[in-house]
Formats: sequence, structure tokens, C-alpha cells
Amino acid sequence: MRVLVVSHLYPSTANPIAGIFVHQQVKAMMAQGVEVRVVSPVPWTPFPTAYLARKWGAYSRIPKETVWEGVPVVHPRYLLFPRAWFFARSGWRMYRGIRTRAEEIYRAFPFDVIHCHTVLPDGYAGALLAARRAKPCVVTVHGYDLVHWGVRYREAVSYALGSASKVIAVSTKLAHIVRDEFALGDRVVVIPNGLDPVEIARAERGVEENRGRKPTVLSVSGLYRRKGIELNIRAVERLSAKYPGLTYEIIGSGPEEKNLRRLARNLASRVVFLGSQPHSRVLERMAACTVFSLPSFHEGFGIVYLEAMALGKPVIACQGEGPEDFVRNGRTGFLVKPRDLESLVEAMDFLLSHPEEAEAIGEQARQEILNNYTWEKNAERTVQVYREVLGEL
Repeated sequence: MRVLVVSHLYPSTANPIAGIFVHQQVKAMMAQGVEVRVVSPVPWTPFPTAYLARKWGAYSRIPKETVWEGVPVVHPRYLLFPRAWFFARSGWRMYRGIRTRAEEIYRAFPFDVIHCHTVLPDGYAGALLAARRAKPCVVTVHGYDLVHWGVRYREAVSYALGSASKVIAVSTKLAHIVRDEFALGDRVVVIPNGLDPVEIARAERGVEENRGRKPTVLSVSGLYRRKGIELNIRAVERLSAKYPGLTYEIIGSGPEEKNLRRLARNLASRVVFLGSQPHSRVLERMAACTVFSLPSFHEGFGIVYLEAMALGKPVIACQGEGPEDFVRNGRTGFLVKPRDLESLVEAMDFLLSHPEEAEAIGEQARQEILNNYTWEKNAERTVQVYREVLGEL
């Protein structure tokens, strides 16, 4: 079986951890005998675009093709406007940017299925490629695909989803949204993301090394308002008198960083901004923390919760979001009310003041995730979807 993966979310020289979940799935499928080629479009950076911002300069330096941990990847350019301007037409522009390269790949690698990650722009572009070659197209919805609304945006999303042979949602929440909003019925299937047990085992030695250290709360995410980092800072501030050694580590970067630093300026060394980190370093900090807290009130899935849980950490997430599929309140973590500081403080306080119960919750979480949420299991179910759309089942 030959699969063409289309995803602008994929590790590159500009960002080695961007779309790491797509890369992990691809590696797991290849381990099961599936042949894969990846088309990962990046924004076109004509002069002087590459000099206007660091991000755009990094785009300009991404090579046109590479092999990323054994996975062949090409990076064709497409026209993307800053600040999501004219985003409803981004799928068409991506298609125009990748179609020639996709045709070149097809001549040497006649793919059977196109698998796109995110609805817009990738799913839209993939739908047009699939129509051109009369191939089935599978689209995975990760969550942020459905954030931007408006008539033209909705029309583009509707076209991409309506053209797909199957739509994979990474959580039950997303499956309900897609079914309800776009009436796709049984074309929607839930396949949760996973993790790599080998990476977890490699990082796990930090668990023993860090026993007895001062309590540490950790979050890992882009620094966006919806991630709830502000609430974590306020909760740590509320609990600082009760836990004199309490530290909050923040891994990630994003547009809210300046505001968050301003909010934390009175907490001295209690709040530590670590910026973006390599994936291995992220796992090391997870292994060392006491509690993983990310009260995100818009979360389609959240692999970072899985990773923290697999490392035996009690996690805090929000009710009604993607993590509700695997965070069982009081058993494998805590689900707090969205945007509710009191609920967050209560959960964090309980975990910090009841170390034995917190450890037991972390161990239950570890067993749950390692038994049910690996990339191997994800790949098995994804390959089954491919067989369905190819009429092999």
C-alpha cells in the first residue's frame, strides 16, 4: 500500500517539533509495511518577506526535500498571507503550490491513498489532488481546523470534508462537531493520537532521579490565551504561601508570552519560562515535574497530556474538551471547569497536598495510556481505514 501524506504540520529545520504527531504516525505505519511519501508545504517567501520576521526567514531556509528520520519529505512552496488573511482560499493556493510536485511523486510512486492532516488548507488541497487522480482521500481533524468560522471558510471546510472518503477525528468531541455541523454520518471515525513507548522509557529514568524534589507544576503548549496558562500562573500565585518551594515551568512560545511574563513578574523565580524545547527535553521535564497542568478550554486532543500520563504524572485538563476521552476525573487525572480559577486551584492543591494519592493517580494514568494509546495502535486503525476506502475490507 502506498500513501501520500499532505501536511503543513511536519518537523522541519524551521521547527523540529512542529507536527511531531503526524511524523510519529507515519513512522508507525512504515514499520507496519506501508510505503509513505510526505508533502509538507511551506509558505513562499519572496524578497523581502524572508527579512520581515524571524518565522518567515526560517521558512525560506527549509530545503525543498529531505529525509526526516527515514521518511522522504518534500517541501513545495505555496502562497500564504500573514495573519491568516484570505485564509478561506488557502486550500486552493496550497493545491496550486503542490500539484506539480505531487504529479512528479506519482510518476515514481503511484500512491493509492491521499491522507491529509487538518481540513484547511491541507484537506482542501488533498481533495483536489484526489479528484485529479481519482484516488480516495482521508482527512484527519485535529481540532484547530474548526476554529475559524465565516461563510467562505465554512464553505471551504464543507468542500474538503464532503469530498473525503473518510474523516478521522482524534477525539469524541471533534467527531460530534464534525457529524453535527457537516452531516457526515458514518464517514467519521474516532482514532486517538498516540505516543512512542520507547521515548517514554528513555525519559522515565528522570522519575526516580527527581523524587523528593520541591513541587513543580509543568505545562507544555503554544502560548495562546485558550491554553489557560494565565490560569496556571494565578493558581500558583494563590498557592505560593502554602507551598513555599512551588515552581511553575512553562515550555512553549507564542503571542501571549509578553502578557504572561508581565502577569508573572511578581512571582520572582517561581514561574520559569523555558521557551520551545526539543521533544526529548520536553519529556525529561515531564518526568521531573510533580503535576502537569494545562487547563486549555479549546483542546481537540492534546498529546502532551498522554505523554505526561505515560510518565506517571497526574494531569489537569478541562471538562468537555478532547482530553476527556482519556482523563478520568479523580482516577487518571482531574477535569476542571473551563476558565474557572477556583476549580483549578482546588485540583492543584489536592495533588500537591496528597502526594500518595497523586502518585496512585499517576500510576493508573500510566497503565491506561501505555496499554491503549500508542502510535502502533493508531497506525493499525489508520491502515484499516485505508483498506476500507480502497474496498479491501
